Amino acid sequence: MYCVQCEQSNKGGCAAKVGSCGKSATVADLQDVLLRLMQGVSAYADRAARRGARDAEVDAFTPHAWFTTLTNVNFDEDRFVALIGEALRIRQRARRLAEEAGADLSDLPEPATWNPGTTPSELAAAAPVAAIQRFMDRDGPSVVGLRNLILYGLKGTAAYSEHARVLGTEEDAVSAEFHRISAFLGGDPAEMDALVAESLAVGALNLKVMELLDAANTGRFGHPEPTQARMTPKAGKCLLVSGHDMGDLETILQQTAGTGINVYTHGELLPANAYPGLKKYPHLAGNYGGAWQDQQRDFAAFPGAIVMTSNCLINPEIKGYADRLFTAGPVGWQGVRHLTDHDFSPAIACALALPGFAEDAVEETITIGFARNTVMGVADTLLGMIGRGEVRNLFLIGGCDGARPGRNYFHDLAMATPDDSLVLTLGCGKFRFNREDLGEINGVPRVLDMGQCNDAYSGIKVASAVAEALGVGVNDLPLHYAISWFEQKATAVLLSMLHLGIRRIHLGPTLPQFLTPEVLEVLVDKFDIRPTGDAREDLGRMLEAA
Repeated sequence: MYCVQCEQSNKGGCAAKVGSCGKSATVADLQDVLLRLMQGVSAYADRAARRGARDAEVDAFTPHAWFTTLTNVNFDEDRFVALIGEALRIRQRARRLAEEAGADLSDLPEPATWNPGTTPSELAAAAPVAAIQRFMDRDGPSVVGLRNLILYGLKGTAAYSEHARVLGTEEDAVSAEFHRISAFLGGDPAEMDALVAESLAVGALNLKVMELLDAANTGRFGHPEPTQARMTPKAGKCLLVSGHDMGDLETILQQTAGTGINVYTHGELLPANAYPGLKKYPHLAGNYGGAWQDQQRDFAAFPGAIVMTSNCLINPEIKGYADRLFTAGPVGWQGVRHLTDHDFSPAIACALALPGFAEDAVEETITIGFARNTVMGVADTLLGMIGRGEVRNLFLIGGCDGARPGRNYFHDLAMATPDDSLVLTLGCGKFRFNREDLGEINGVPRVLDMGQCNDAYSGIKVASAVAEALGVGVNDLPLHYAISWFEQKATAVLLSMLHLGIRRIHLGPTLPQFLTPEVLEVLVDKFDIRPTGDAREDLGRMLEAA
């Protein structure tokens, strides 16, 4: 096992029997094998696509398989053995597709023909061939680091693509480009300029995928609207839904209608309370708890059933709630009940059997729902406030939160922003300060919650619209970026921002281990990326540059 894909990784990488996230060495090795096989799938799918051929099953399996390998998604060894068997079948299907399309199958990369076996012992023996560090001695840390930047960016893009796909939104061109980049990676490229270029290509692809996901969410649930989201529980039976999947949340709301169960969101599902198609359900009772890293405390105290959708799962055995936790979609934990086919009846029965909350807590609310449609709907008001000097600076403070020390930086920065500034926030990083009162400007809350991490798309659209209206470039706006890096979705979003040429991004509280000093130098030179430091000192530099 060797893993450096997220901020939880031990210094020098997780190389023990169990990683910092709780992932076993066996599962880590199986994930490496699965991803190597998926690069082989893409080698065939890419060549078929160049001949105008595609296969819906191949394209559907691809983002799901990649998604299972993200941090805190799937820890279930048996599920990965099954996924690897399925990947071998899908690879053969992709090969037949390419052959029938008359594609040139000469000079195939190693992942296209590699046979790791199917039994646990065979896969364990094959794992070193798929290890992400396998060419470190040959190619050096900077080349391997850039490959990992592409690999982890593709993981984040796959997650967003899968979110959109399960809501019925996908595009052939997106699948084709994903396969192209994945196939490129499977060839173990070593040329630095080509690796940097493909990293930005991942950013371009992820931007398109975030656009598709935005369309999928708003097309199904309507545009988010400013909403007072309740943050404290009500008396009654209860079911908590965590993760990111609003489609699963909708299904749970439908299946719990009339049961007397109050449904709560958790973590990155907080923004769901602002979508008209979801908040129309009277038993969507609000949000419970905070960001993903607090779930062991939150879940242990929650007196009902819990469904974890999509990602951000932590070991449920430590605090003793595994018997009332259920997983869905790509999520898995050995021994925890996994629900398939969108049938949440076991979780509902569990919720009905548990005591629920005995009484209403004192009501506390926060304002959410400031996605692009809302903000751009009052663009004239915002531009007027900027023109009159009532709003002098905009700050985008968000991203993936975590437990590592130093993340109070984002709270301290938000609290220190001048009273004549607005703070745009998204992702679970907002939980660092979203219950603080930063006041208003002419009735507009200073903190504008734009949604989930994928709603970086909203932030980009708003910034582009304001820049266009003012007749300046995005980098000439008094808009400052403080991005909380944690895992692969954040990597994908960062690459999208770099693809757009956005500069002076403050990134932290620690930088990805896979970015060597040489690679960081390239990114600093090209994009002026700045590691976070002291919040007030960084703020001073931001305001001086405005």
